[in-house]
Amino acid sequence: MTPDRPDARHEPVLLDRVVALLAPALEPRPDSGRAHPVLVDATLGLGGHAQAVLDRCPAAHVVGIDRDGRALDRSRDRLAPYAGRVDLVHAVYDEIADVLAGQGLHHVEAVLFDLGVSSMQLDLRERGFAYAEDAPLDMRMDDTTGRTAADVLNEYPVEELTRVLRDYGEERFARRIAAAVVREREREPFDRSGRLVELLYRSIPAPARRTGGHPAKRTFQALRIEVNDELAVLRRALAAALDAIGVGGRVVVMSYHSLEDRITKQVFVAATRSDLPPDLPFVPEGHEPALRLVTRGAEKAGPEEVEQNPRAASVRLRAVERVRSGAVA
Repeated sequence: MTPDRPDARHEPVLLDRVVALLAPALEPRPDSGRAHPVLVDATLGLGGHAQAVLDRCPAAHVVGIDRDGRALDRSRDRLAPYAGRVDLVHAVYDEIADVLAGQGLHHVEAVLFDLGVSSMQLDLRERGFAYAEDAPLDMRMDDTTGRTAADVLNEYPVEELTRVLRDYGEERFARRIAAAVVREREREPFDRSGRLVELLYRSIPAPARRTGGHPAKRTFQALRIEVNDELAVLRRALAAALDAIGVGGRVVVMSYHSLEDRITKQVFVAATRSDLPPDLPFVPEGHEPALRLVTRGAEKAGPEEVEQNPRAASVRLRAVERVRSGAVA
């Protein structure tokens, strides 16, 4: 990116490795029936990965999906030089099948997921994703619809708040924080992040605050996942992506916390496992898994990239490839 652009400081994570994983699927193939292999960038964001694919894979066409209309506007400007090779769609990434039907596509060659909150969303104070600054408690990735983080804090009973913080934030003090929220909202409803951060400092014991990063990190993650239904959407989206790719097609997923990566691993392992007993001496023809793992486990960013781009520190990268047609287990 060039320094005079508003998104110049936002470096896409694992850019070269992601393009290298996608490129084999985006080479034109005479037997495919079309000259322009299609990548679905299911979480387009600011379009950094899409731009790199368009640059380095000259035949590729990108269908970019994002639930955030502002992100689509920014990407539309960024990808304007590739007019004719890009289609942008305002949708949630579990709507891949509907998006492809709308584009007249029966299958695609690759799908990319760069999960979690985008740099742009973190930087816009009014979105309420960041705990470092006082801002409205919104956290909706599509800020035109749905409940906000403030709605969750002000309306959920203590048991539901505890579940959200425990399951989605892996917060040890979920019950204590939930009870404090319920007490405080009786005095005054929550509407800004600064007050929530102050409550978290009071609720989490001092020894625990000194380890594991900012004490608000887990609660803000949990609220964001609940507001956007992220984990359920991810499960549906991964299934749709595996169904969407043809033979030789690849699905690449970048996760930034253990819950996302765990779901991705479970789905990929199940999709690449044979449906036969493991003690058979050979796998009969037709019973081979429809997909194979491309990455060994979850790949991570190297120390040099992490130093240059701190957001890369938590990334986990996984990829699979379809090797035969047929339903995925």
